[in-house]
Amino acid sequence: MAYTLANLELDIKNYTEVGDNVFTTAVLNTIIVNAENKIYREVDSDEDRQYDTSQLVIGNRFVTIPDNLRFIRYVQLTDSANNQFYLEQRDTSFMSEFYSTPGSSSVDIPRYYSNWDTEFWVVAPTPDKSYKITLAYNKEPISITNTALPTLAPAATNGTYLSNKYQDVLLYACLVNAYGYLKGPQDMIQYYNQAYEKALMSYAIEQQGRRRRDEYDDGVIRTILDSRNPSSNK
Repeated sequence: MAYTLANLELDIKNYTEVGDNVFTTAVLNTIIVNAENKIYREVDSDEDRQYDTSQLVIGNRFVTIPDNLRFIRYVQLTDSANNQFYLEQRDTSFMSEFYSTPGSSSVDIPRYYSNWDTEFWVVAPTPDKSYKITLAYNKEPISITNTALPTLAPAATNGTYLSNKYQDVLLYACLVNAYGYLKGPQDMIQYYNQAYEKALMSYAIEQQGRRRRDEYDDGVIRTILDSRNPSSNK
């Protein structure tokens, strides 16, 4: 069953046998959001992938970070002749050594990029032209607790990629948080934590394994079978 916010809240209450007097809307929202964030940090999901295009500014090495960015996966640059280059990621210390005069006039096509702070990432050398860039990154997913976004189909009533396809992972993560909030029996916390870890593993195998394999190039996934000779007594 795909989860809406109402269905998920109801299951949390039913599994824990706790009602509205303890699990208020505010408490449940915190439990659910924390569970979602835990899952998003532990597994790189295809749902989180985002691609944005922009233009570098001549003489300006700083690029504004998108509001919904969690982390950058790669940066692709395109010049006026439509040639494409991939920038290499480096630490800011490397950038300072490689290009020690960033405030000077623009010099060349950028070759490297680095995370600068919470608002900007930086390229080096400082761009000499207004190159087109494609930023591939993992975005901040919309929570199932959101009652306004997306505008035409709010997540609270239509669910999310996670709640619609991987209900067990979300439910078990919520139950771990719920029993922690209730200071519940340790055996229940342990049980649901183990259930969550198993569900998370299968989720990770699909997201980071099977969905990123190609049967033609990688071959069909095979399981080694313990097939013994019928005449053998061993």
